[in-house]
Amino acid sequence: MPFPLVPFFVAAGVPPLDPDPTGLPGSSVLETLANGVDFWALIAAMVGVVVGAILWAFGHYSQNYQQAYNGRRGVMVSALAAVLIGGAQPIISFFLNLGGRF
Repeated sequence: MPFPLVPFFVAAGVPPLDPDPTGLPGSSVLETLANGVDFWALIAAMVGVVVGAILWAFGHYSQNYQQAYNGRRGVMVSALAAVLIGGAQPIISFFLNLGGRF
C-alpha cells in the first residue's frame, strides 16, 4: 500500500492556489529583498555587457581571436541574463496562470 490517499486527492480535486502576499509575516521584507537582488543582478549584467564589449574590442583589434570570442560570449551571456532578470515576473506570472487553468 504505497499511496493510500492518492485516490482521495484525485476524487476531491486540486486545492485552490491563491498567492497572498499578506499570508505570512515578513512577506514585505522578502519582496523588498527580491527587488534589491533584482537591482544588483541588473547592475552586474550591465557591467558584464560593458566589460565583455571592451574585451571583444581589444581582442578584435589586437587580433587575439580567443579574447574576442570570450568578450563576445560575455556580452551575449550578460544580455541574456538581463533579459531573464527583467522578464522574470512576466514569465512566472505566465506559468502561474497557465498552471491555474488545469
